[in-house]
Order: sequence, then structure tokens, then C-alpha cells
Amino acid sequence: MATLSLPMVHPQVSLWRQGQRWWHGSFSCQFRHAGRLQASYRGLEAMYDDGYGTVKDLDYYYHALGELVEHDSGPPRWLCPVDAGSSVEDAPLMLYLPGVDGMGMGLCMHHMALGRIFELRCMHIPFHDRTPFEELVTMVEDVVRAEHSISPNKPIYLLGNSFGGCLALAVAARHPHINLILVLVNPATSYERSDIKTLLSVFSLLSDRACIAITALLNYNIDNEVNMALSRMKSGKHPLEALSRLTNNMSSSLKHSNILDKLPEDTLRWKMNLIKRAASYANCRVQSVTAEVLLLASGADRLLPSKSEADRLQKKLPKSKVFFFENHGHSLLLEHGVHVSSIIKCAGLYRHSSRYHRVFDYIPPSTTELKEVDKASSDLTFRTSPAMFSTMEDGTVVRGLAGVPDDGPVLLVGNHMLLGIELISLAAEFMRQKNAVVRGIAHPLLFPNKARTWSEGHDFFDFLILWGGVPMTYKYIYELLAAGEFVLLYPGGYREALHCKGEEHRIFWPDRTEFVRMAAQFNATIVPFGVVGEDDLLNLLCTFDDIRSAPFGKEIMRAYSNHLKLRDADHEVIFPGVYLKIPGRFYYRFGKPIPTKGRQDVLTDRHAAARLYTHVKSEVEGIISYLLEKREEDKYRKLFPRLLYKAARGGNTEVPAFDP
Repeated sequence: MATLSLPMVHPQVSLWRQGQRWWHGSFSCQFRHAGRLQASYRGLEAMYDDGYGTVKDLDYYYHALGELVEHDSGPPRWLCPVDAGSSVEDAPLMLYLPGVDGMGMGLCMHHMALGRIFELRCMHIPFHDRTPFEELVTMVEDVVRAEHSISPNKPIYLLGNSFGGCLALAVAARHPHINLILVLVNPATSYERSDIKTLLSVFSLLSDRACIAITALLNYNIDNEVNMALSRMKSGKHPLEALSRLTNNMSSSLKHSNILDKLPEDTLRWKMNLIKRAASYANCRVQSVTAEVLLLASGADRLLPSKSEADRLQKKLPKSKVFFFENHGHSLLLEHGVHVSSIIKCAGLYRHSSRYHRVFDYIPPSTTELKEVDKASSDLTFRTSPAMFSTMEDGTVVRGLAGVPDDGPVLLVGNHMLLGIELISLAAEFMRQKNAVVRGIAHPLLFPNKARTWSEGHDFFDFLILWGGVPMTYKYIYELLAAGEFVLLYPGGYREALHCKGEEHRIFWPDRTEFVRMAAQFNATIVPFGVVGEDDLLNLLCTFDDIRSAPFGKEIMRAYSNHLKLRDADHEVIFPGVYLKIPGRFYYRFGKPIPTKGRQDVLTDRHAAARLYTHVKSEVEGIISYLLEKREEDKYRKLFPRLLYKAARGGNTEVPAFDP
């Protein structure tokens, strides 16, 4: 449940938990050159439990709400949710500002997920309270100013739900000099254009309590609840369990209707006047907001025109991004399938100081995020059934990743297949087997500043951010190795990822030795690897010569390369076009680790660096040749033998491969 703090009786009361204040710069793996390191993300482990796997339902919410209002009196206050757990070191503050109901439990489905990465406090306004909107703004401002005076460079997050969105905008407009980040969920700034007033006039003959009950039922999208139940059945849950959860959610507000008995008679009139004042106040000042804003908008909101309002606000807020939820209702934070913590990370808005840093502000994937990536890549995994091998220090090749070091810094250096289709399986397997996040170095074009996103699930760009990918700069490689990370580097880059017909399983590396020098500087272990199998999944249509000889072919290639903003490109590239085949299999092998500890000659002697570079390159080429040869021995290389094997032994059974 949640615990109640003491009522706020003095504007300068400090509201923070003892032992939770950490100074910026406590990232535990900053630049250290001696010894072996294990990357640590402010004390948070990879695949941490974000609570979404055991998330509460609406029945829990209403039950908790009933307990909360049982003895609810006094002025507005802040709740510190007990089930949020302990947060990471140096966690920024997040203030949850509730909807017009004022209930501080509106974030209950996200307590653990947000509580792991934020210091979370939730505003609670009792039913009997009649505090004017301006005084609620002052209450939030007092906390914001106090926090800012202690940590002026650390951002403060305001998560405003509906009415709370107006509150957050009002505070941000009045304090443009404070480092604020707003997360607005279906903000009620659209109140004057909503159907709420019409709805209430239709039910004007009913009591206030009946009107509130009807409005509560309209908060949720029944279609979404049905879809979630079907999804749970598809994921292996028993149909009766899924049906029980569905009926509990849809009947919960009726089962706990006794809460309405505690409402004063003038509650509805007061709440409507309050939200009207809040919307007017925020709209008059919205153009003064300079903070970064993340708008979460429901497409099936039956109380407010949230989708069109997000479009309107984005035009007025210069630093805003919108995330649309097409199939969700007004009470977005109480519906399943909404992972606010993941959205904040994917939007690049999670940070600990005034500027976002891709290395030091990184938070590893949670268990839910790993499941989301698995779901998004399930079709590719089914088609290719990746088989991974590694090489022990004595040269023995084994199935799995036992030959890869457990501790960083580790530099994984290998070859791209077309469009980098090997990436997701590689990163997910390292997460499962090594509990390690592989931080990929990628082309800057793969990090677009997305202003508008839809909720069909994570795309490839989100995957890169969740798995800690960074744009290709030597500065980032330096910082990642210094932090003891597992770093994934493709020296062939876009040239390998956009190769043409006849170039499958070839490497195109530039004659640059910088990565071996950096590895030696931090005593990193270089692990060469190779991957094959794209020719068993795709047929490429064109060679470069085919494209060049076609009418306007050279011009098209030049325009495509310019579109990709390739710098220092000595070879123009283009997507060659493909068609799918009956799929075969992907094979990965990680070679014998190459330690660089004690290799000071690599730092001082360019010939020594060139020899090590050539050695790594030849290892990758040898691994590719090994895999191409050995896969001929795999009787499960084709899809149908794998299907028969799994049908006989279970769908989750690992399919054998060749004997290494």
C-alpha cells in the first residue's frame, strides 16, 4: 500500500527520506585504469524487477483507495509509497500530481518501476479538502524550490495526471529557471473543449455520487481490457485466470462503491470548478513553459479530447515529445500495457544532472523490457533459432557464452550481417546468460530525435536506447571502457550493414587501430566474434555493379549515401533489396579472449598496434570461415527439422546444433 506522511502544516517543511540523498557523480565506475571492473548502474542490476510482471489490478487500486479514505482528513499532503522500494543512488525526485479526484494512489501500478529510478512522492488531496488551485500550486512550488536549493543541477520531474497536468504546467511556467521535466498524462487543459459538461448536464437529475460513479466507469477503455485478457491467454496464462482478471477490473468500481458514501454533497461541483480554474490558469501561461515535456495521450479517451490536445500543446511547447496510446482510455496510468518508466528512458529524458549523458545516466533494461524485446523479435528468433558458441582460454569451443569473460571492460569486435539483424539476439542472449548489457556503438542516424511515437511496442531505435547504444564517437568508447562495460564494436559499420549481393559474410574494415589502443589503455579484453546465416534467411537482389549500371544508378547511390550523412565515406552504399527464403539458422561464435593488460607497447608503438589489429581481424575472418564450414554439419539448420524437434520435446527446448 502507501504510507501517509505528516500533513504539510508549514511551507518550508522538508519532505525527504533520510539516507536517500546522494551527490551527483556517485557513478560507481568512473574513470579507473587499474584492475578489472564490473559495470554498475548506480547500484541497479541488469534485468531488475520493475514490478510490471506482478502489477496490481483495479481491484487492488480501489481496495487501497478505500483504506486510504477511511480516516482521510486534514490538508493536502505527500505520500511516500512503501511498495516503491529503494531507489538508485543519486536518484532524481519525481512528484506525482493526481487527477481531479486528488487520490495519491493513482500511480500504484507504477510504484516499483518508478521507485527504482526516482525518489517518488505522490500528492494526495483528501475528498473533504477545499484548497484552491493557487494554493496547490504553491504547495508544489515549495517542494520544488527546496529541492532545487539543495541540488540545483539535478532535474525535478513532475508527473501530472489529467488535472495534475495543469498543476505541473502552472509550476513550470512560474519557474522557468529551475531544471524541470514534465510528464503530462492526458492533461486537462482541454477541459473547455471536452464532453464532461455535456455529460454532467444529461445526468443532472442524478445525485453527485451517481454522476461520479458514471464518470469513473468512462475512465477505462473496455476494449483495451479485453485485448489485455486475450494477450495474457496467448502468453500461456490459463483462460479462466485471464477472464477472472478481466471481470475483476471491470466490476471493481462497483464492488467498492461504498467509497462514494464518504463524499461530501458538494464534491462534484467543487471538483468541476477546480478543474475549470486549473485549465484556464495553465492555458494562459503555457507559452512561458521552457521545460522539457513528455505528453502521454490516449486515443480512446471518452472524457477529454486528449489526442487533439496533445497536438495543440506540442505546437506551443518547444521542447515537447508525444507518445500516443491509441487503444487506451482516460485513466491511462491504471490500464495495463503502459510502462511509464520505459517510455521516459526511450525518450532520452532520464538523467541526473542538467544535461543527458548516454553513459553516466544509463539505466539497464528491466525484466519487463527484456520481455518486450523478446516479444518484438519473437518472429525473427523463431525463424533463425540462433546458436551461440564461445571459445575457452584453452581453445575449446563450447555451446553458450562460458568462454566470454564475466567482468569488464570487454570489447566485442565482429562483423555485421545485413541491416544488423544479428544485434537483438546477441544482446538478449548476453543479458540472459551473462547478466551483462552489451553497449553497442552505432551510426548517429540510428538515434533520431523522435517527436511523436505510437504505442505499438518498442521499435529498433527504442531497442538501441534501452540496451545502452551510443553514437559512434571515440569519446563514448573511451567512457564505456573506463566504466567497465561490455562494448560492441563493428569496425565495418554501415559498409557491412548495407552490403550488396555477393558480399555476404565479408568484412570491410578500415585501416585504423584506435580501438585496440583504447582497449590497451583500460586493460580491456578483446573478444573477436563472427556471425553467419543471413544467406539462409534473405536473398539479396542486386550487386553494386547492377545498381551502378542501371539508369541514374550512380546518382541514386550518391543521394542515398548523402541521406545517411556518411562522413569520410570512400564507398557509396545503398539498400540492395531482398526477398525472404525458407529460413535457415544464425550461428555466432565468440573467439578466444585477447587480453591487453600489460600491452603498453600497443599504446606507444604503432607497429605493435597494427599487429594486434591485424590479429583481431584475422580471428574474425577465421571464425566466419569456421562457422560457414561447421554449419554444414548441423542437421537442424533448416526450419522443418527444428519444428519437428520442438514439437516432440516442447516449444522452449533448445535445439541442438553442430558438434563444435
